[in-house]
Amino acid sequence: QVQLVESGGGLVEAGGSLRLSCAGSGDRIDAMLWHRQAPGKQRELVAVITTGGSIHYADSVKGRFTISRDNPKNTVYLQMNSLKPEDTAVYTCNAQRNGLNYWGKGTLVTVSS
Repeated sequence: QVQLVESGGGLVEAGGSLRLSCAGSGDRIDAMLWHRQAPGKQRELVAVITTGGSIHYADSVKGRFTISRDNPKNTVYLQMNSLKPEDTAVYTCNAQRNGLNYWGKGTLVTVSS
């Protein structure tokens, strides 16, 4: 079983930064992803990182967010810089393993103007 616990969310002013962490229990995870969902909106993919090191970002966060992975600690990070009010959402960590998806409970990021 894969279990994920996110941390690092909170309230920040526009232009500020936050770093989200996702600690995973389990092995042989193929990829880890960050999604977000704002109130009244569809969930959207933010960033992806694979065990091989491939990284992809949504256009809306490209150049501002950085995803990284610490394999020995089985942890993925999302460094968020130059935050905007439209980045306000619940951010959720997602792990893919052997064709199955596992989800954390999410952490709330609120960006004030």
